[in-house]
Amino acid sequence: MTDVKSYQMLISGEWVDAADGGTFESVNPATGQVWSRIPEATEADVDRAVNAAHEAFLNGPWSKMTPTERGKHLRRLGDLLADKSEDLGRIETIDTGKMLKETRWQAKYISEFFQFYAGCADKISGETLPIDKPDLFVFTKRQPLGVVAAVVPWNSQLFLVAVKIGPALAAGNTVVLKASEHASAAMLEFGQLIEEAGFPPGVVNIVTGHGDPCGRTLTAHKHVARISFTGGPGAARHVLENSKNNFAEVSLELGGKSPFIVFDDANIESAVNASIAGIFGATGQSCVAGSRLYLHEDIADEFLERMVAQAREINIGDPLLEETQMGPLCTTGQRDMIERELAFAQEEGAEILSGGQRPVGMDGLFFEPTILACPRQDLRIVDTELFGPVLCVQRFKTEEEVITLANDTEHGLAAGIFTRDSARSLRMADAVRAGIVWVNTYRVVSPIAEFGGVKGSGYGRESGLQAMYDYTRPKTVWMNTSDEPMANPFVMR
Repeated sequence: MTDVKSYQMLISGEWVDAADGGTFESVNPATGQVWSRIPEATEADVDRAVNAAHEAFLNGPWSKMTPTERGKHLRRLGDLLADKSEDLGRIETIDTGKMLKETRWQAKYISEFFQFYAGCADKISGETLPIDKPDLFVFTKRQPLGVVAAVVPWNSQLFLVAVKIGPALAAGNTVVLKASEHASAAMLEFGQLIEEAGFPPGVVNIVTGHGDPCGRTLTAHKHVARISFTGGPGAARHVLENSKNNFAEVSLELGGKSPFIVFDDANIESAVNASIAGIFGATGQSCVAGSRLYLHEDIADEFLERMVAQAREINIGDPLLEETQMGPLCTTGQRDMIERELAFAQEEGAEILSGGQRPVGMDGLFFEPTILACPRQDLRIVDTELFGPVLCVQRFKTEEEVITLANDTEHGLAAGIFTRDSARSLRMADAVRAGIVWVNTYRVVSPIAEFGGVKGSGYGRESGLQAMYDYTRPKTVWMNTSDEPMANPFVMR
């Protein structure tokens, strides 16, 4: 691909360049070639976007529409997303290296999230309170917060946009979306659908740029009422620091190092397939990647023999081709970190069972699917999120032992448990400290189900009906129903 495509940001219903004309380049990770040019937002650009969202919220028409009418806009957006899934998927694949068959499927499925929130828009309700005083009618109503700053990373970006702006818009908020500086194009293409769906100017604004000044200005802005952030813990600390300027409500989803536990009674074929999908799907670039594999000692050898054989057969290559099974990493920084951590892990005593290097004769940011036997829990790599196709394997003897190993982590986003013992699966689901637990399956999502983490994986929940309430605030209304005048306030009875 030789043509370099230039993009613009969406601010107040207009497609605009950065105020100072600044841009940065996006590289196709499968080829190493520059393929697009993205605006580098200034503080003035971000200020304009937030002010546009603030104006659209205060003076409408968005916040003044009926919830049913807002739902119709979201439904149209969902329809458009399904229709354009092939084109959006192709852009995302070129920009991130994710496989086309995954990106286009994900774009089409994500339309269901907007359809879900379209139906939820008029389902938010308050309550009447059985107050302990006579002649008073007291009720609550839920009201939108205002401007939402939605910050998404490059991986699974359309999905993360859906679970952030879907409930935010349905509840009556307006949004400023910051796309990742590593892969912004799909978000800007998505902005075209916002226009086609007929959203009023300023309701959804999309800015592009780096953490400073773009992210800093956005998350610290005085008109931002809520921040929904997905990314790394380092950036999250900056977000929390910035939010002290506006006291915005904050939710954080910070990734993980998820345990994948296989007991001796598990269906080994199913567990191997799920583990392959959980760590090598999306080239391991998933927040919920099952990157810590714990195998019961009685089935560990058979399991690893099967898994190593399958990992060596994974077809690495051009993510636009149907026959490809694993594409490249998105950034050189990821590959450098993986190589550095693997080298250190071997110094600490780990053994590479499969993979562990760049494929011979391939350009681009490719890395082999890697299985690493770790003799001890305290190896640094065991609790370091690599965001790549690297699996750390350990063995265990008892249920109590593996619970301790699984919970011995700074993270707590997801976990997988494979066993045919239903009582054990329930015990494990309770005992493992994670926001999502999959039993005899892995890496499945739905607009109906909430997700989010504990501990170092963040706080707050996305998706599901509850997310609608998280983008609102209750207002309590007291009404005196008596015709009698209020009593003299200086006469106590």
